Amino acid sequence: MTTRSLTAIIPSIPVSDGAGVKLRRSLGHSQRLDPFLMLDEFASENPDDYIAGFPPHPHRGFETVTYMLAGDFEHRDHLGHTGHLRGGGAQWMTAGRGIIHSEMPLQDSGRLHGFQFWINLPAAEKMKPAGYRDIQPEEIPEVAIPGGSVKVVAGTLDGVGHAPVPGPIQGLSTAPLFLDVRLEAGAAFAQSVEAGHTAFLYPYAGSLQVGDEGRTLPARQAGVLSAGERIAVTAGNEGASFLLLAARPLGEPVVQYGPFVMNTREEIEQALADYRDGTLA
Repeated sequence: MTTRSLTAIIPSIPVSDGAGVKLRRSLGHSQRLDPFLMLDEFASENPDDYIAGFPPHPHRGFETVTYMLAGDFEHRDHLGHTGHLRGGGAQWMTAGRGIIHSEMPLQDSGRLHGFQFWINLPAAEKMKPAGYRDIQPEEIPEVAIPGGSVKVVAGTLDGVGHAPVPGPIQGLSTAPLFLDVRLEAGAAFAQSVEAGHTAFLYPYAGSLQVGDEGRTLPARQAGVLSAGERIAVTAGNEGASFLLLAARPLGEPVVQYGPFVMNTREEIEQALADYRDGTLA
């Protein structure tokens, strides 16, 4: 099996989104990785950084995934759905043909730490009905491995010393793999991936040595991986916690206007018209 190497590093930069939420954005400010459109990390103990939240806003044409390490959010949408996103849980939302939703903190103090990333939908699925799934912390398997642990949100963790462990999200067209891995200092981790799938790493604490070359990936930077069937990393001297994300690329045109991601400019113009007319969904 060919081990993937680190081919590029995308720094995260401070940005503000929603009604003034402070976060760090790696994917999405200057580069996409088909089918991944964006990756944000929000982490603060200062309520002024997050209390205003993300009031009602629209989406069309892709999926949003929110994963919380600490803190609480409430989801509401124009279809009448509500959801409570707790620390340790996730939400997988398919915007499809359209949804207008809000994501507001259910706390006015304490630590809020989580991530949101966007995955593109293929052209054939961009106009399907919207939907979402709240994934509670107890639904996400956590597996002990030598020198650490792994939480499996999507796809399947390799069976090394145990049976393969599937996460709650399976069967999507992009076949995503989403792992949250925590390693002690100097501990190693490896995972197989489909050879043609896009893959990247995001250490949110500590640093990683990646691939056979052992190139260093610092914290809070997205590490783009080469082609190959295997990902192998070793934690730095302070240990490491990181996201591993992989998915099948779509190879389709991407035209984005803010919260709308389609294949043509005409489709974007239609999304804007539908939003103005109240017929987005």
